[in-house]
Amino acid sequence: MFASLFLVARIIAAWVAAIIVAAFLWSGVFSGMDESPGWFFGLLAMLVMVSVLISTISHLRRVWLVAGRLDHGTLSSRQRRQIEVPFDAGVAFDLLDAAIRELPRSEEIESARDSLQVSAKVKRVDIYGGKPPSRFNVFARFAITRNQVLATVTPRNGISSVLLICGPDADAWTDLFTLDDGSNLENAEALTRALTHRVAEHRRGEQAAAEQTATEKELTVARLNLLHAQVEPHFLYNTLASAQVLTRTDPARADQMLGHLIQYLRSSLPRTEDSLSTLGDELQLTQAYLEILKIRMGARLNLHIEVPDSLKALPLPSMMLQTLVENAIKHGLEPKPGGGTVWILARQHDDHATLTVADDGQGFNTQSSGTGIGLKNLRERLRLTYGPAASFAIVSNFPNGVAATLTLPKPAEGARHVA
Repeated sequence: MFASLFLVARIIAAWVAAIIVAAFLWSGVFSGMDESPGWFFGLLAMLVMVSVLISTISHLRRVWLVAGRLDHGTLSSRQRRQIEVPFDAGVAFDLLDAAIRELPRSEEIESARDSLQVSAKVKRVDIYGGKPPSRFNVFARFAITRNQVLATVTPRNGISSVLLICGPDADAWTDLFTLDDGSNLENAEALTRALTHRVAEHRRGEQAAAEQTATEKELTVARLNLLHAQVEPHFLYNTLASAQVLTRTDPARADQMLGHLIQYLRSSLPRTEDSLSTLGDELQLTQAYLEILKIRMGARLNLHIEVPDSLKALPLPSMMLQTLVENAIKHGLEPKPGGGTVWILARQHDDHATLTVADDGQGFNTQSSGTGIGLKNLRERLRLTYGPAASFAIVSNFPNGVAATLTLPKPAEGARHVA
């Protein structure tokens, strides 16, 4: 209430002072006349004061409707807002610029991204009729027809501070005589709401994107675990059948085979917390598998391994080496009467490493009973794990057999694999 009375008193005092000055000028103009039209000046002054009072009351009522309170901050024709935005300056500027451009009746918008400033003019209208101010308004001859908006973004440690200034498009001295019917308060509140809404929308977009990424990651892990869990049944059945026969003919070798099978199965169980193993761990698993096959195939299976110690920590999708070795034996050496040799070769290069599994078996032929599921799963796991950074190639080995090569990215310096 005190702020309202002070505003009314200030406006009336300014106009009374202006009328007094006008009265001196009036008396000076008509000083030579016998009868000066003082009654006309008095009537005019009374109409002006009534119009001023009505305009002031209209301003108070409009501010009350917009803000719900009357105080110095809401009654002022020049509004200032400081808004903290939880984004960097570039994003905050884009949100602010879009909010000002969508402000009703905005025009002459100037946007300077380098200086992080946006300015605009906003047309004033009759708040009740939606038209330009009436000609019968005593202030119409010098009425301010536009407001202005000036907004600045200031970066602050990962967030941004937005300063909004809304006021009449006129010099400050006009505030002594004119009021804006709460139009600048309304502009400031509208921009604050619009900016808050856009920040919330941006946050929801980020949250939706994060949830989508999390969902895709979960699906990828599920697909990797499913591929990992596909242990070829025929190997398990054949090993158990061989062990059953050996228990009657050679119990010691049967016990040895079962020991290697237990080690193999323990190592090949899927690990849901991490789909990546290391080349060294996978080599141990593959050697357990090969020891079982040596008992079954005897002298028909030879093995040659060249893996430098420096590459044994290389991250490698689990069971991937095992898949290549199984393929080499199942489709290359087992069908060959005399058996053959499997080579496991790892080579280190500048920014990548290669892992090759080769054999001197039957090679590519039309009589293979394979379905291609193993290599299809391998390619899919490689894509899910490394994207375009890894590749797989399978070619004929000279003079016979097949060579399958994985090209894998080397981890960055200082990177540590967590198993």
